[in-house]
Amino acid sequence: MKIISEQLLDEITHQAQHNPRLRMNHNLHETVNDPIQRLLNAVEPNTYLPPHRHADKEETYLVLRGSLITFFFDDEGNVTGSICLSPANGRYGLEIPRNTWHSIVVLESGTVIFEVKRGPYHPLPAEDVAPWAPLPAENERCAAFIQQLLDREVPDV
Repeated sequence: MKIISEQLLDEITHQAQHNPRLRMNHNLHETVNDPIQRLLNAVEPNTYLPPHRHADKEETYLVLRGSLITFFFDDEGNVTGSICLSPANGRYGLEIPRNTWHSIVVLESGTVIFEVKRGPYHPLPAEDVAPWAPLPAENERCAAFIQQLLDREVPDV
């Protein structure tokens, strides 16, 4: 039995806060080959998750605490919609259809997501990472990209 407790969320949040990427996974599945991948993902403001898609699987996540905005894009990188997820606003999560470009911007320190997607785990192929977005190593461009997303007026999905 695995218990998802406040203590566990605090532990992975602490790890995320001290990780250069400002995020930390905690897998609930046993191996990367499991047919269903279940994990907690602690994410902090200013973490950069490059826009990406999963060509062969849906992705579901629930925000257990904190808040974030999920952005959706077309193939050219135009924002097509967004949704703010937070237990405080009564929007807890979503399922992202396969082949949908998406990314998140974290609004609140201590944000933790419960994610589920079909396994086994494989790193994303290059064609499923947005060519029109900055690479994670481009710190200044990433920060500007995040700010541009936050400055946009986009419809809430």
